[in-house]
Amino acid sequence: MNHRAVWAIYKVEMARTLRTIMQSVISPVISTSLYFVVFGAAIGSRITEVNGVSYGAFIVPGLIMLTLLTQSISNASFGIYFPKFVGTIFELLSAPVSYLEVVIAYVGAAATKSIGIGLIILATASLFVELDIQHPFWMLGFLVLTAITFSLFGFIIGIWANGFEQLQLIPLLVVTPLTFLGGSFYSIDMLPPAWRTISLFNPVVYLVSGFRWAFFNGEPDVPVEVSLAITLGFLALCIGIVGWIFKTGYRLRT
Repeated sequence: MNHRAVWAIYKVEMARTLRTIMQSVISPVISTSLYFVVFGAAIGSRITEVNGVSYGAFIVPGLIMLTLLTQSISNASFGIYFPKFVGTIFELLSAPVSYLEVVIAYVGAAATKSIGIGLIILATASLFVELDIQHPFWMLGFLVLTAITFSLFGFIIGIWANGFEQLQLIPLLVVTPLTFLGGSFYSIDMLPPAWRTISLFNPVVYLVSGFRWAFFNGEPDVPVEVSLAITLGFLALCIGIVGWIFKTGYRLRT
């Protein structure tokens, strides 16, 4: 593996974060604070506890997951779409760099930025509520695994998109609604039986449930093993799609 090439692409992508510090870091922190003001104060005054956990603390994993998913997709999709937009993608494809190295560099940079923002959100949340993470190893494991998986998903979106409108289409119309309806701010056990069954078809439910279990060690909405299996399955699917894209040259050679 050409480690220098991977490191060069990785550094360029990470440097872009410093040029967009307001959008990349400060904006998610402000959004998290607003969520605590709106949900923590307004709803928290009516729902004091969920499964034995204060409502303010209960929504922290959901807030982190919401930010993690959107940032992972956004960072990775824009990272690979911009070279397509300006035409430098052809120089990259003709360089002595393998497709695997390209994916590792772009996805690695996007995942690194998303994990960093997720940890910043966690630190911000600790200013509002008291947190005692029961399984820090599993918390970091779910954090890293989710960031890598959805950075790969964003990479696919960036290659598929033919314009900035398409670049935002799936994150805005699919991922964000699924995240809000995936138990980020409530337990699906609070729903009527019919709606709870419908919620189980939402893949984000499994991500949030497993991540929340790592914080509070309570009874998760779905078994932790199932959450981990769903995440790994989606990761494998994304890897397969990326492999097919580079094998066929889908939207890379045109």
